[in-house]
Amino acid sequence: MWDALNLPPQDMALLIAICFAAGVVRGFSGFALSALVMAAGTIILPPVALIPICWWLEMAASVLMLRGGFKDANKPVVFLLAGASAIGVPLGLWATMSISLEASKTIALVLVAVLAATQLAKIRLPFLATKSGTATAGLCAGIVTGLASIGGMVIALFVLAQNTQAREMRANLVLFLFLGAVTSLVSYSLSGIMDRDAIIRGLALAVPTLAGVWIGKTFFTPKYEPYYKPFCLTLLIGLAAAGLIRMGVSR
Repeated sequence: MWDALNLPPQDMALLIAICFAAGVVRGFSGFALSALVMAAGTIILPPVALIPICWWLEMAASVLMLRGGFKDANKPVVFLLAGASAIGVPLGLWATMSISLEASKTIALVLVAVLAATQLAKIRLPFLATKSGTATAGLCAGIVTGLASIGGMVIALFVLAQNTQAREMRANLVLFLFLGAVTSLVSYSLSGIMDRDAIIRGLALAVPTLAGVWIGKTFFTPKYEPYYKPFCLTLLIGLAAAGLIRMGVSR
């Protein structure tokens, strides 16, 4: 089994724990699965190897959560976001494959920290409330998805500008991430990063991820809705900061 995964047992065990924890957060908040995996998983695999794995995890989580997400989502807005994102993904993939491994890791972790801090500070960008702003947010999300698989964070920032309720925000993210996973598969396949290792690892890690999502969904109640976003964003900042510090120490 370890030969098929092409990973040592201790690394796979750590990835299982990371994916389970990220799944709990995804089930609770509707986003941050890939961002958490990218923030913590770069100590084991480079971002370019994690990105296709995150595709499998996001697809599995989206299928499990899609029913409620489709019902409560603002569909015209999400469809525009997803269409613009599909254009941006190849640009992000090109950037990921054109820079050094260390630079790719650093960019991925810094993006997680900066986007999370921006949202935690409750910064509002009025431009994002317009149709052109929606398209711009989707394009940026696609680029960031191709670069570091954290497009959901960009979309979460967009949703903040709309001042929507937690349930609609969560639904928009769930639907967007499902549509984004469908469209990004084409780019991942054409670029060659969706290889045999990525497929086997993604399928194996989808199991603990789904277990975490199921548990996280049970906590999404009106009682805890005011707390879910600050918790997720604070956790993301901490993980990204820890990853950057670890990279600095290892140099």
